[in-house]
Amino acid sequence: MALACALANATSDALLKRSLRPGNERLLAWARLGFALPLLYLACAVAPPWGAAGPAAALAALPRPFFVAIALGLPLEVAAVLLYTRALRRSPLGLTIPFLSLTPVFLLAAAPFTPGGRLTGGGIAGVALVAAGGYLLNAGRLREGWLAPVRAIGREPGSRLMILVALIYAATSTCGKVAIAASSPLLFAAVYFTALFLLFAPLAAAEARGAGWTAARAALLPGLLYGLMILSHVASLALANVAYMIAVKRSSLLFAILYGRLLYGERGLAGRLAGGAAMVAGIALIAGVSP
Repeated sequence: MALACALANATSDALLKRSLRPGNERLLAWARLGFALPLLYLACAVAPPWGAAGPAAALAALPRPFFVAIALGLPLEVAAVLLYTRALRRSPLGLTIPFLSLTPVFLLAAAPFTPGGRLTGGGIAGVALVAAGGYLLNAGRLREGWLAPVRAIGREPGSRLMILVALIYAATSTCGKVAIAASSPLLFAAVYFTALFLLFAPLAAAEARGAGWTAARAALLPGLLYGLMILSHVASLALANVAYMIAVKRSSLLFAILYGRLLYGERGLAGRLAGGAAMVAGIALIAGVSP
């Protein structure tokens, strides 16, 4: 399930990138969310997360922390979607998606400031691997000097944007953890992504004039794959060890690197795969020592 989640996520991003243009980012991001929702609703119909009580009664019975977490997470998620989509448009897949591996690094960095949190040797080793992986993504620049791969990250707009997304995801993942603990993974996903779709609609409206059907065609398959990603993620939470699931899901960055080469002719495949593999290994170490 975690591997299906990774593949669906990477494929959705790779297909969406093909249609992204200046002036349609918000519309396509919103349309992708919209086409993901029917799969969530179908899953709720097949395996109702509210039991015999019904959806209205289940929502009314949810504790206050659920709604507080949703309210705090949604504005951040809107910002993350905007930045994520712009990063996909502006830069190669192999220099954007891998930087999502920084989310667990940011979470680990905050650990000493949380009750009971601490840094461990395994966590520090994981951070070192992620950093080494980020360096290797631009290994082709080494002929310009040892610091050239680092400077290349700063010059690549998509890399900078995705680092911001990773930081935002560190906050939204914490909100999501609170909301899931107060409900269930499927119920949280259905409520959260429905609310995100509605909240994002005004931002997409200005780009929808005269482009509605074009956006719908472009976002249909990416949206269905995005819905599959959400569902497989929800299923993985129930079926797999969480640390293992996180590590396998983040292997999506390897699929993204491969798609970048196969679909867009991106260069530097060997260095990017080596960097991506180091990042996935680092995530596995961090996930294994995280609470």
